[in-house]
Order: sequence, then structure tokens, then C-alpha cells
Amino acid sequence: MSGFVTRGGREWVPEYLVSIDPEACIGCGRCFKVCGRNVMTLKGLNEDGDIVELDDDDDDEIEKRVMAMEDAEACIGCGACARVCPTNCQTHAMAA
Repeated sequence: MSGFVTRGGREWVPEYLVSIDPEACIGCGRCFKVCGRNVMTLKGLNEDGDIVELDDDDDDEIEKRVMAMEDAEACIGCGACARVCPTNCQTHAMAA
């Protein structure tokens, strides 16, 4: 894939968010706050390691809250989420 250019003409290659490691994620929401495209959302991680919807009735089954992919197709590859992540739990890649 060839890169794109910035407004100033410098080469830029987008790297898209492809996954979030739920074991490393602390659910701080920093990535969610900087992403204006709804690529991620807050979910729950249960004791079996499954990512589940958050529901007030099931809070006792949730081990921790984590960010999860919501709409990967909306990612523009800007990398803002990676720059604010304190745990480096995200994987980014160039388009295939």
C-alpha cells in the first residue's frame, strides 16, 4: 500500500487499530475519549476471560472493565488512541 501525504506534503502511512488486549487494558477510556469515530467501546471482562456487554444486573460477574473493538471499519489510522494508552494494549497495522 502506498502512503498518503500530510497537508505539508510529508509522507504519512495510516496504521489501523486491529486489536485490544483485554488482559493488558485497564479500561481507563483515554482511547475512547480521543477517538471521534466510535471505533471502541467499554465492555466487561468476565472470570472466563470473555468480553461481555456491561449490564448493571451482571456487575458481580464482571472481573474488570476493558475497551473493546466496536466498529473497526471506522478507524482512519491516525494513531491517537495509541498515543494516549498508558498500557500499550493496542495492536495497530497498515492496511493489507
